[in-house]
Amino acid sequence: MAEIRERTLVQDRKFDVIGIGNAIVDVITHSDDAFLMENSLSKGTMTLIDAAQAEGLYGLMGTSIESSGGSAANTVVGLAALGGRGAFVGKVRNDRLGGIYRYDITAMGVAFDTPAAMEGPPTARCLIFVTPDAQRTMQTFLGVSAKLSPDDIDMDTIADASVTYLEGYLWDPQPAKAAFQRAARIAHDAGNMVALSLSDPFCVDRHRVDFLELVEGHVDILFANEAEIMSLYQVDAFDAALRFVRRHCQVAALTRSEKGAVIISGDEVHVIGAEPASKVVDTTGAGDLFAAGFLYGMTQGRDLNDSGRIGAICAAEVIGHYGARPEAAPADMAKMVAPVLG
Repeated sequence: MAEIRERTLVQDRKFDVIGIGNAIVDVITHSDDAFLMENSLSKGTMTLIDAAQAEGLYGLMGTSIESSGGSAANTVVGLAALGGRGAFVGKVRNDRLGGIYRYDITAMGVAFDTPAAMEGPPTARCLIFVTPDAQRTMQTFLGVSAKLSPDDIDMDTIADASVTYLEGYLWDPQPAKAAFQRAARIAHDAGNMVALSLSDPFCVDRHRVDFLELVEGHVDILFANEAEIMSLYQVDAFDAALRFVRRHCQVAALTRSEKGAVIISGDEVHVIGAEPASKVVDTTGAGDLFAAGFLYGMTQGRDLNDSGRIGAICAAEVIGHYGARPEAAPADMAKMVAPVLG
């Protein structure tokens, strides 16, 4: 096992966090269990689909909400809503959806300078079916987002971000994997930190060996939910996973739905209670927004406990409405986290 290198967060950078991930237009609609069964959709998971499947399901969706999305992008937008300085790297096409994506994410205060692809597949989209129990079932056509490559990684921008945040969903394509590896090297060479979200248990099942190597050798801050971290270490108990992960990265932020979260760093353990939510409408983006709040806290110089509490507040806000981005105005987000920031 490689020795964990303790890195101190550098705060005098142009960006607090730069996210690297799939640039996906989210299409969100109401659904029910019967619809999921009729269309052979695995409830509560993310499944990759092809262009024909995406077109067919899109035609069945009816009324929907469309916005720029993607897991890492959601996190950086959440950070910006709190007042953080965020940037995003992701691939879109020079098509209508690509234009919508770029306009939407920059309007939310996130720098997005990745050039649009002039050829190849169209801009990606994620079809999200939300059932009455607030579970979300995602059918994702990756399109041109999967064509992200090392050429899309700007050295100066990565070096000027305190944290480079990698999205596990994008680990499938080889060029994107190489882009992640290049970004991590640049970040560490500049003295910055690297964070990784495991994204989904299915991602972990597909890439366990790679993820273990990443977590042990290249990741300073790991984000995972209970199912993902247990899958990573192939254990049946959350406490067993804790014993492994504490030896492999500097910080692990592990979410447990209504049980809250556990933040672990060496012998330091913080149990964070779930923030009360007025209602649970849609769990889409809960993990992404927890990461947003946690990284915002860390990049503002807060300790792990306070950062975890800010993450819990952001997760509670996003599950109270449809969509994976905060609905509260930045001023209201600031009020929500003010008791923690003091």
